[in-house]
Amino acid sequence: MSHVNEAWESIVASIPSPGSGSLRIGPLQLRAYGLMIALGVILAVRLWGKRLAMIQVDGVPVGGADQANAVAIWAVPAGVIGARLYHVATEWDRFSDDPVAIVQIWKGGLGIPGGMLLGILVGAWAIKRQGMPVGPALWAVAPALPLAQAVGRWGNWWNQELFGRPTTLPWGLEVDADKVADAGYAPGTLFHPTFLYESLWNLALMFVLIVIGRRMMNSRPVRLLACYVIGYGVGRFWVEGLRIDPSKEGAGLRLNQWMAIVLVVGGVAWLLLDARRARLGYGREHVEQP
Repeated sequence: MSHVNEAWESIVASIPSPGSGSLRIGPLQLRAYGLMIALGVILAVRLWGKRLAMIQVDGVPVGGADQANAVAIWAVPAGVIGARLYHVATEWDRFSDDPVAIVQIWKGGLGIPGGMLLGILVGAWAIKRQGMPVGPALWAVAPALPLAQAVGRWGNWWNQELFGRPTTLPWGLEVDADKVADAGYAPGTLFHPTFLYESLWNLALMFVLIVIGRRMMNSRPVRLLACYVIGYGVGRFWVEGLRIDPSKEGAGLRLNQWMAIVLVVGGVAWLLLDARRARLGYGREHVEQP
């Protein structure tokens, strides 16, 4: 039994990091960070299309894969732009002397709150443009958003960035010696794999939203999007608290922890407001399964 334990400990002694942030396929060199984001988007749009095809409003199908793709053409670039603008705005000291770096997204640096805001706003506009009811379409997309984020977070693993505090846990993350030195720690230090924590949290959130969303489909579908915002905010708050990369702080919390609080409070406020509107008989959308 001791030999089994020793073998297991040797397997899970740490999580290695890739030696390069790029993948080579023949003569092609692909930036893994962008590839992870693209893969997350593809999976999310497929899930959204399948969920659109599940529902009808007044006996008319809401949409399907074609409508999801048409909206994604607008919403995805808007989300990336919003995420980058948020990152640049909150880390302006790093870009003020090098404006060219603003467009170098492949090196990392996307702020999810900015992507959520602009992506959802533009997405809602594109949904209307496609002639789909906004509420049911947002209900359908809610679980797809954390799926995209769960996959996209692996881009941080490829870039060896945004890791957490040192840890002696078996799943501690290995990073290159120069990354360890830049962080101010001794050679061989292992770190919390915050990319993995957030990825797993988002996957769990996706499944929770799918389950609880069944109860919201028939009357108040937008509530599911508010639940996503709350769930993401809670997860981001505790994961952000583990990170050691430079960040603006206030009252002992990192900037993105404050933003996470804003997301949670905003989502709860929306649910309370919507509950009041429901009692008054406003905003009900009849959505049914085929």
